[in-house]
Amino acid sequence: MTATATCLLGLIAWALVLTLLLLSVRTVAMLKGHAINTFTQAGSELDALGQRVTRAHGNALEWLAIPVGLLLYAQAAGLSAVTDGMAMIFLGARIAQSVAHLISTSPAMVLVRATFFTVQQVISIIWVVQLLA
Repeated sequence: MTATATCLLGLIAWALVLTLLLLSVRTVAMLKGHAINTFTQAGSELDALGQRVTRAHGNALEWLAIPVGLLLYAQAAGLSAVTDGMAMIFLGARIAQSVAHLISTSPAMVLVRATFFTVQQVISIIWVVQLLA
């Protein structure tokens, strides 16, 4: 399996992990009698951890389309050599960004998160340029 394919499956698997984590957080809140009648998509009825899980999950899904599209394009066009070199860096940055999101919303962690997000965006731009070349 190419690094491109591994990254593609990894991004999807990570989104599923965050979905299961969110499901767990919401289930625990409901079993404790919290958040039963006040469900919000943003998770504002949850405790601080639940809110961070909700946002990390949402962020992972919101930013899934661009890398998945690029990776699928590279695979379909037979150009996975373009994406293979940085695919695992991209996946690592995506996971690290989510983990930083889960840990804290302190200014320092927001900066860490932004750094990992920037890495992903720079890699995506490089891929677009190289795939167009």
